[in-house]
Amino acid sequence: MKRSPLASLPPIPAVVLAVLSIASGAALAKGLFPALGAASTAGLRIGLAALMLLAVFRPPLHRLTAAQWRAVLPYGVVLGTMNLLFYLSIARIPLGLAVTLEFVGPLGVAVLGSRRALDVVWVVLAAAGIALIAPWDTRAVDPIGVLLALGAGSCWAAYILLAGRLSRFLGDGTAVSTGMLIAAATILPFTLARGGLARLTPGLFGSAVLVALLSSAVPYFLEMVGLRALPARTFGILMSLEPAAAALCGFLLLGERLTPSQLLAVALVISASAGAALTARRVAAAPLEV
Repeated sequence: MKRSPLASLPPIPAVVLAVLSIASGAALAKGLFPALGAASTAGLRIGLAALMLLAVFRPPLHRLTAAQWRAVLPYGVVLGTMNLLFYLSIARIPLGLAVTLEFVGPLGVAVLGSRRALDVVWVVLAAAGIALIAPWDTRAVDPIGVLLALGAGSCWAAYILLAGRLSRFLGDGTAVSTGMLIAAATILPFTLARGGLARLTPGLFGSAVLVALLSSAVPYFLEMVGLRALPARTFGILMSLEPAAAALCGFLLLGERLTPSQLLAVALVISASAGAALTARRVAAAPLEV
């Protein structure tokens, strides 16, 4: 069997490419909003990603126990809610700002319950970044978009905690594919209610397939390449580049320009996230932000 070229990548370039893949997938998804709407785009993307993952991992759904379903159901619901809130947020605010605000979730998990003074530094840095993004002037940043991004971040925090629990019941492939199926079912009512799928064309469908690949299938594979070879701390630091990648893709693909204070906010949150990953005593790599 011929080995995929992606599997031959060195671990650090693989993780960096995964970060860029996620950011470019989100930027491409935002480009579909005028035609399909944010909720319909989210539902289409999650549904396609679910089909891809189900085809690859073929989870034995009929053999899952009641305990396994109790573990995977909340995971999938939170996964779907996180993606829906994130897409709704980037419909209102620049991609780089949304990802920066969303990153507060995993950062909170990283320092949750810590009693070390150094972790206070990361919290202060992140808080300063949020303060710079906060819609003190509602003409500069949409407050609803900010709240939606923070809601997505809260879901990301819950997702990480639920994924840790789920790992005791299911293997990675079965967990992520079954969870994605539940996520698709969770946001299906919102997708149908917006009526965006009625405007779907072959070209838009092809773009949605590309979004699903860039946002789920490709980064999932690349992150697995990185996780097999990199220390968890290194992996966590590299993943902290996501807000910068999102800001870059937002600028290059969507023409979104951040103000100097917003760029500083992105830098502060990246520093806080990387610092928390670097100094953590025990670092578990955050699951893929799908």
